[in-house]
Amino acid sequence: MRALQLFAPKTWKFVDIPEPTAPLPHEAVVRVHRMGVCGTDIGCYLGKFPYFEFPRIPGHELGVEILSIGADVLHLKVGDRCCVEPYLNCGKCYACRRGFTNCCESNRTFGVMCDGGLTDKVVLPAVKLHPTGDLSYSQAALVETLAIGCHAVDRASPKPNETILVIGAGPIGLSVIEFAKLSGARVIVADISHSRLQFVQDSMGIERVVSIQGDESDVKTVSQWSDGQMADVVIDATGNHHSMVRAMEFAAFAGRVVFVGITQNKLEFLHSPVLHRRELSILASRNARSSDFGRIISLIREDRIDTEPWITHEGDFEEVPELFPHWVDPTSGVIKAIISVT
Repeated sequence: MRALQLFAPKTWKFVDIPEPTAPLPHEAVVRVHRMGVCGTDIGCYLGKFPYFEFPRIPGHELGVEILSIGADVLHLKVGDRCCVEPYLNCGKCYACRRGFTNCCESNRTFGVMCDGGLTDKVVLPAVKLHPTGDLSYSQAALVETLAIGCHAVDRASPKPNETILVIGAGPIGLSVIEFAKLSGARVIVADISHSRLQFVQDSMGIERVVSIQGDESDVKTVSQWSDGQMADVVIDATGNHHSMVRAMEFAAFAGRVVFVGITQNKLEFLHSPVLHRRELSILASRNARSSDFGRIISLIREDRIDTEPWITHEGDFEEVPELFPHWVDPTSGVIKAIISVT
């Protein structure tokens, strides 16, 4: 069975791997139809993602079909379309015992910390498979990206009368925007890319945008869009340490700053008096909760989340080595690329 492996930074390699064996009682064998490409995959490809080691088969945003199920699996049947919750948690650590399975102490994210779904068939724990009903396989592959944004917004607990500033309008930022909108809060989006800001205005109905200049004008613009109060919630989805350090400058007094993007650089807060004077809360957001997946599937099926604008680029399994350098180019206009695996 063929798979596509990241052998080294910016280096793809087609490899042969064994066919999956019959599933154990708690497992399922699935056929991978679609894989979404996210910022994590791009970071892995570039050799910049902290939890990724070469060589590895990527693929964690997946739309799959159930081929066979283990004897104890009751919520799935052969032929079901599913999305994948790729966070393989231990179930035993202190975090898992308290229900925080998204930040399991020994978490192994499928396709990041172990080989993933850029192949024909894989075996997965059945509990990590969520039936998506009549959603397309491409829509199923979007659910995990949306779950990241869902959890990040939940971390901030925004209220309808508050202002949320989302910094970074890449795929993770867009997922944050979806749930910021659903919270009822006033949403402001900031990015350095004019095309991304135009996308959130045209396709996501966001009126308040900030073109980041890297100076005091950014703060003034956010102040204007928030009636002079700054943002109650700032969610940084850039993964850029310069942006993350600046995030607190945009926060209101008693505001919350959430980091959902990941960086390997040190975060040195040069404005700690701002942190203390405004009594800011700094929060991290990692992965998503299992319950988020079912919620997102329902929101898509109810047309409360429109997935149509998301998918801007598509390619086949065989084309990935040729297409990927284009997809990672910031000038390519990629919002979300989807790979047809089978």
